[in-house]
Amino acid sequence: MKLPVSRKKSIFRNLYPREFSRSAYTIDYEGLYLWGYRGIIFDIDNTLVGHDKPATKEAVKLAARLKKIGFKLMIVSNNEEPRVKTFADALGAGYIFKAHKPSRDGYLKAMELMGTTKETTVAIGDQLITDIWGANRAGVFNIRVNPLFREEPAKIVFKRKLERIIMFFYRHER
Repeated sequence: MKLPVSRKKSIFRNLYPREFSRSAYTIDYEGLYLWGYRGIIFDIDNTLVGHDKPATKEAVKLAARLKKIGFKLMIVSNNEEPRVKTFADALGAGYIFKAHKPSRDGYLKAMELMGTTKETTVAIGDQLITDIWGANRAGVFNIRVNPLFREEPAKIVFKRKLERIIMFFYRHER
């Protein structure tokens, strides 16, 4: 007997986001707080700013708003420490550099540093293969945001092509 498509387990299931948002700047953070989330793990590049760009006024303002709501913030990035520290310091957030995403280790360490659990933490990023997969591996609720800019390094362009294949299966399983 053939199961309906929606009941099949895709090989890509661990890469599927729990939610989508147009931007990290349009998420209903007050709603997340009401649902019991207390910690937010952000990616940097193309999630909050363009690749290798410094923190913008918009990113700093968002961080201040989130802290005022009551969230603890962590930046978890595969970038080197100078990039991540400078960005996190501008936001007043903790950070983990060279996280080796999609490894779950950076997410687990971030939760430990924030004093949150997988049930009270949300991860936000623009890449399925690093940000979302890592969050899923750590058991963390996640939101995939659209990349802020089209211009990206070649290694990311290749990942975006893989993401299109993954999203094809995601849409057809729904």
